[in-house]
Amino acid sequence: MRRRPQSTSAATTKPEVSEEPIAPSWVAQRPQRSPFVWLTLFLAIAYGSWSVFHYQFESLPAPLTAEQAGKRGFSEFSALEHVKALTQLGPHSVGSDALHLALQYVLAEAEKIKKTAHWEVDVEVDSFTAKSGANRMAGGLFKGRTLVYSDLNHIIIRILPKYAPEAVDNAILVSSHIDTVFSTGGAGDCSSCVAVMLELARGISQWAHGFKHAVIFLFNTGEEEGLNGAHSFITQHPWSKSIRLAIDLEAMGIGGKSGIFQAGPDPWPIETFAAVAKYPSGQIIAQDIFSSGAIKSATDFQVYREVAGLSGLDFAYADNTAVYHTKNDKLELLKLGSLQHLGENMLAFLLKIAASSHLPKVNTMVEEDNKGQSTAVYFDILGTYMVVYRQHFANMLHKSVIAQSLLIWTTSLLMGGYPAAISLALSCFSVILMWIFALSFSVLAAFIIPLISSSPVPYVANPWLVVGLFAAPALLGALTGQYLGYLILHTHLSNVYTKKKQISPVIQADLIKSEAERWLYKSGSLQWLILLILGTYYKIGSSYLALFWLVPPAFAYGFLEATLTPARFPKPLKLATLLIGLAVPILISAGGFIRLAGTIIGTVVRLDRNPGGTPDWLGNVIVATYVAAVMCLTLVYLLSYIHLPGAKKSIVLSTCLLFGLSLAVVSLGIIPPFTKDTSRAVNVVHVVDMTRSFDEKQDPRSYVSLFSSTPGKLTKEVEQINEGFRCGRDKVVDLVTFSVKYSCWTFDDTDNGWSESDVPTMHVDSDTHGDERITRVLIDTKGSTRWTLAINADEIEDFTFKDAGSSEELVLVGDMSSVDGWHIMQFSGGKNAPTRFDLTLFWMKNSTRLDHKVEGKREEGTPLLKLRTDMDIVTPKVDRVLSKLPPWCSQFGKSTSPHTFAFLSNLPVNF
Repeated sequence: MRRRPQSTSAATTKPEVSEEPIAPSWVAQRPQRSPFVWLTLFLAIAYGSWSVFHYQFESLPAPLTAEQAGKRGFSEFSALEHVKALTQLGPHSVGSDALHLALQYVLAEAEKIKKTAHWEVDVEVDSFTAKSGANRMAGGLFKGRTLVYSDLNHIIIRILPKYAPEAVDNAILVSSHIDTVFSTGGAGDCSSCVAVMLELARGISQWAHGFKHAVIFLFNTGEEEGLNGAHSFITQHPWSKSIRLAIDLEAMGIGGKSGIFQAGPDPWPIETFAAVAKYPSGQIIAQDIFSSGAIKSATDFQVYREVAGLSGLDFAYADNTAVYHTKNDKLELLKLGSLQHLGENMLAFLLKIAASSHLPKVNTMVEEDNKGQSTAVYFDILGTYMVVYRQHFANMLHKSVIAQSLLIWTTSLLMGGYPAAISLALSCFSVILMWIFALSFSVLAAFIIPLISSSPVPYVANPWLVVGLFAAPALLGALTGQYLGYLILHTHLSNVYTKKKQISPVIQADLIKSEAERWLYKSGSLQWLILLILGTYYKIGSSYLALFWLVPPAFAYGFLEATLTPARFPKPLKLATLLIGLAVPILISAGGFIRLAGTIIGTVVRLDRNPGGTPDWLGNVIVATYVAAVMCLTLVYLLSYIHLPGAKKSIVLSTCLLFGLSLAVVSLGIIPPFTKDTSRAVNVVHVVDMTRSFDEKQDPRSYVSLFSSTPGKLTKEVEQINEGFRCGRDKVVDLVTFSVKYSCWTFDDTDNGWSESDVPTMHVDSDTHGDERITRVLIDTKGSTRWTLAINADEIEDFTFKDAGSSEELVLVGDMSSVDGWHIMQFSGGKNAPTRFDLTLFWMKNSTRLDHKVEGKREEGTPLLKLRTDMDIVTPKVDRVLSKLPPWCSQFGKSTSPHTFAFLSNLPVNF
């Protein structure tokens, strides 16, 4: 075919060549994000996180009646009858008449179980009274203390098969405590535990004919006074020698799901529980926090591990922790399904391990040099499945991920060269700025709240206020900090792309924005990689969280965004990358993060262990710091998406509006900080102060003290009580190392209701000097069987302690530890406990007071001994104050604080 000849002009004219390349099709529209889409995405992630929390911690099984459960099942309604009976007795602390009634009730129920047990099952019931003893814990809450007890009563049930004689020598212990603090009937802590144990014992008594091991149910007393019930059983009862595994049931709130918060050291119990539990619940992050000492508490499980060398599991209810040890630990707040959840899990677990041929060996504590290698990492997924694996496997897995991540980063930086290294450094700097600004904004809000609110902690009764008060400024700060980093990174990338002559300026601007966005996303992975490296190095079990927040987002990025073609231009990140990358981390961790926030908020009620000793803003700062940290850790990927045009303004406006509304609600008092169901913790104590200096005699000072472990002054409460209280930081009283540095005192009508015959005495019987100085002090606590003695550790090296009546040695010479210069001895006992004691003090060899004569001068200063004795007395003045106490306040009890009456006395160093 012949071609048509071209015209001369066409043949001679050269086509025009553009100096700039044509823009790729994807830049026809400039990269931007719709504010509506971003807000919808943010709300979807927030709703998904809340849904995970609700399903994981709030969804409870349906409670069963006795007919539905049958003889071998667990019935919550049957267990609730026990809770009702125990709480109707009121507070039942050690030594009280109510505790005696509670013990009689449990004993009667145990006898019923014995009568109805399977004919091939032996049920033995023992009402055991522990003699005097002393407990020194190596660490934890009671470090530096000697816990002395006497006349404690326990109920013990042992269930074992009749035709398996070896079962008597191998037992599984299930333990909880009957006693409560003086301020509550203890529906949660721990009548709920006692009720579950009674119902479990009834069910187990129908199964035990197939067991290979005995099951012992210990209902102890004295736990609230220093874990004394568990210690007295382990050291004094003959059945304790047969125990191979310990399970402790506790509560630091009321109801909800009872989860495992301590396990080990042998991993077999938690592995078995995970395999058989119907509704497994437990997070090793709770164990890590508890063992770190961040939560000032202790359970009987510490005794079983330290003293008896046992492995096992520690369960606790943790719903509504604000009611812990207050009047609101009551049956009405116990959620239906709570007991069913624990009961069914425990029943399945006990049936499995009692029939197993394997039990952990005793005294298998993990050696320090191999710490964490054989322990278990565990966490549940939505409360339906529990993941358990050994720490040595975790180390291998984490190290593998770390090595691969470092290899990928190294390869990427080598391919990208110097510009990529600078981009990485600047993106990491944006993460640092995000943390700085998020923490600063959130903490600033924490300082503002006490200035505008009637209470420094106005969110305790309504924890959702924390979202507006702290999460909103934290989000605004994180966005601001990351945006500043984005601008710096943008400037660097502009310089890099300027050298690429083949790219037009119009296209270049859009490429730089997309490139900066991608670097910010990748910096989130690097943040979690660093945390994974640190967690693996220190063998922190909860570092699995870093693994889940590193791998899925990195996988999503590599699957949807990464390319091996270096010439490919960066595009805006896909929303699918974010959704796919965050799905698994949210599923695994969102519920735990929210639950931990609720626990922290609840503990603010009892934050100040020495009332007035911490500033009012401290509780806010703790909550604000936690919220800001969670925001920075979990939103680092999400925030990288909003720096493209279109979304920032709406996000900033929405966040500021939420924060402003929350501040307005707080400042106007629209929502009360406390309610009758979520109370402020207070103490009303009639104090008779007999403390004196050397050679000084004075009349006792009698007053009623009102103080609170919840941050904030007591102005509003004092006005409503109207009993002549005066408040201030000059009202300082040392309740024997339990120091009250802000309180309210009244001296009006405080001379009635008590007798000077009850005033304790400390008499120096002998003071000998030889190679060392030895002083013998006779102590008479009169009618008090609950007291606290502080020994000056700067002067005294060691001591012995005897029951003066029987001459029984209660505390032998040993390593006397101390905290803040004092060794504390706490005593608690029943009605028949001794009240006269012989204390022998061995002075330091380098003491400046080896000779107690001080050249005729009276020596002032720190005393040698300080004593507080508590009496079961409610004076007329205290009774009136308690009757006028506002409904949003509740008496608060703990082992170190007095009840409602206390004598204070001391012995000067130079007596």
